[in-house]
Amino acid sequence: MYPILFEDNHLLAVNKPSGAIVQGDQTGDTPITDLVKTFIKKRDQKPGNVYLGLPHRLDRPTSGVLLLSKTSKALTRLNKMFQSKSDIQKTYWVVVDKKPAVLEQRLEHYMVRNTKQNKSYAYDNSRPDSKKAALTYRYLGSSQKFHLLEVDLHTGRHHQIRAQLAAIGLHIKGDLKYGASRSNRDGGIHLHARKLSFLHPVTKEATTIIAPTPDDAVWNYFSSQY
Repeated sequence: MYPILFEDNHLLAVNKPSGAIVQGDQTGDTPITDLVKTFIKKRDQKPGNVYLGLPHRLDRPTSGVLLLSKTSKALTRLNKMFQSKSDIQKTYWVVVDKKPAVLEQRLEHYMVRNTKQNKSYAYDNSRPDSKKAALTYRYLGSSQKFHLLEVDLHTGRHHQIRAQLAAIGLHIKGDLKYGASRSNRDGGIHLHARKLSFLHPVTKEATTIIAPTPDDAVWNYFSSQY
């Protein structure tokens, strides 16, 4: 079972490792939702089925905060919050290969998804079937080889951070699909869902969940500095 970052009667958040899948897919690997259900059933000695809702998703190679709902009331409200982007803020840490020329800026692109390639492309101008995408990044610092950005998402498009950063010539460490020069040993990428801030869908309390970065040399350096 993965580290639990937050839990109450309505919500549960885990620190998803890179490479884990959120939902079942053609690989047949066990998804996080099934692992958490099994854990709760055993821990709480529940005789029946365990309810678990999935209001948002993280790509397989991405790590970090994954929020799950333990009640249908929380799921319905969270779904609306994630869709409307109201009362919720997703912040990511990203390790890239170049220091950006502009240290902080808002990026706006028009995204087109290619389902056959499982890839998205970011364009400066509107195109058929495109959807507008926006994020703000801030440069935090550098190691000898790599550079750390903090990204706030304003929309939730497929592979948005990966595609938008690639569009301005920044490539995420390990992300071969979007232009990185080499892969990571574990097949993941250095894109981490660092923080989720939101109004609790039931209690209405301001809630912030922070996920420690994965345990590798690059992340350990940056997490010790920032």
